[in-house]
Amino acid sequence: MKKLKLKEEKHKRLESGFKEWLKVTGYSTSTVNSLPAHIKEFFYWLEQSDLRIESIPPQTLQSYFLYLKQRPRQRRTGALSNNYLLKHLQAIKRLSEYLRNTDQESFDADIVITGDKRKIPEILSREEIKQLYEATEDSPMGLRDRAMLAVYYGCGLRRNEGINLDREDILTDKNLLYVRYGKGNKERYVPMTAEVKEDIESYLLYGRPFLVKEEYEEAFFLTERGERPESQSLNIRLKQLTEKAEINKVISLHILRHTIATHLLESGMSLENIALFLGHESLESTQIYTHIMNNDL
Repeated sequence: MKKLKLKEEKHKRLESGFKEWLKVTGYSTSTVNSLPAHIKEFFYWLEQSDLRIESIPPQTLQSYFLYLKQRPRQRRTGALSNNYLLKHLQAIKRLSEYLRNTDQESFDADIVITGDKRKIPEILSREEIKQLYEATEDSPMGLRDRAMLAVYYGCGLRRNEGINLDREDILTDKNLLYVRYGKGNKERYVPMTAEVKEDIESYLLYGRPFLVKEEYEEAFFLTERGERPESQSLNIRLKQLTEKAEINKVISLHILRHTIATHLLESGMSLENIALFLGHESLESTQIYTHIMNNDL
């Protein structure tokens, strides 16, 4: 949208003022940069349609989103995703709020976008997560089970991110996990809560030493043979733990990642911070979790 050129001086001023308002109000850097870009496209569409920002009726907004649904993507083939449209809706709602809060003539942005959203598999409740923890045993493999829950639920790692963890990646002195092989080979640091740190340290002190067979082995997770686990072996172990906890759901390590993201959103964490936590490159990937919030945009 950077190539779009606005003609109306009022639209240019509003775009600039909106961005400054987002910054002063305390929105994240990514939001401060992304929402004005969506607003710029909205203003450009108004100019091309010979419409004005003052007192926009709901049907005008509906027409705008019909245009968005029909226009092609700029970098990929096909139409814009429904979740990307929701980001445009968020921008317009924040614009409406900005106009009201700065005593300018605003408009009603209470519209609904129809269509299928990206769906995520069934997640676990907080009670079911508790049941998983309670199903672990006080043994080396049981301590590894708790560490597995800590890494994949407590820290939200992807399956291979957890499997590729080395002992030196556990920075307990800084309450961080170092993910050196994230998606696209991008590294990141993931914070550990006190509970997560306790479970991981217990495994390192009282579980892993009984599993390690070679002193040079650097893998954090070890099998009973003292080797780094295969890609599916932790999922199989999680399935066994699920059955023991009598949870009637088909879950996987990735479901644990979905679950913590949804629980964080329910607790009030911003999408921007959840995206950083999960290692998402864009908010479009993170917005699948807004289904929990009943159209919170």
